[in-house]
Amino acid sequence: MSAPVSGDWVIRAVRADEWAAVRELRLTALRDPVARIAFLETYETAADRPESFWRERAAGAAEGAAGARQVVAEVPGGAWAGTLTVLIEEAGTTDWAGLPVERRQGHVVGVYVRPEWRGTGLTGALFGAGLAWAWRRGAERVRLIVHEDNGRAQGCYRKLGFVPSGVSVPMQGAPAERELEFELARGRFAGPA
Repeated sequence: MSAPVSGDWVIRAVRADEWAAVRELRLTALRDPVARIAFLETYETAADRPESFWRERAAGAAEGAAGARQVVAEVPGGAWAGTLTVLIEEAGTTDWAGLPVERRQGHVVGVYVRPEWRGTGLTGALFGAGLAWAWRRGAERVRLIVHEDNGRAQGCYRKLGFVPSGVSVPMQGAPAERELEFELARGRFAGPA
């Protein structure tokens, strides 16, 4: 394989029938050296999930779904080089950490870019597509949660325009560790990182 080229990809929403590729990329992400602090599930848990789970996951974030959108970067040859998902959280609800959601917002989860594609601008392109989708759905802000020790991810998110909101929550399964909320106001996206 030749060296990755900046912009040598297509960013698009997953399709409901692509559940097997969604599963493969998620399992790859869960093998990453920082997976323990980057994701809230383990490789073993994800690998044991039945096909029905993956079918539902793909369909629930595919083109046409209202409450979530998973975007992927498809590179020449059809492989997926990265992904992220944006969930829409409604004002008046409670989030996964038990905190009240005060306004309609997007919540970015499941960010992963294969190592050979990092630093090419692909992460920024994924965020651009995910954020555009959230803004079209009326999100007033977009947020994400990042582990306090995940400096690489924090640096990337800052380059994209995200800033710490001041909110932190205990890490699920490791309450002595903290996860930090970063947020981005509409119109503040800094572009590719």
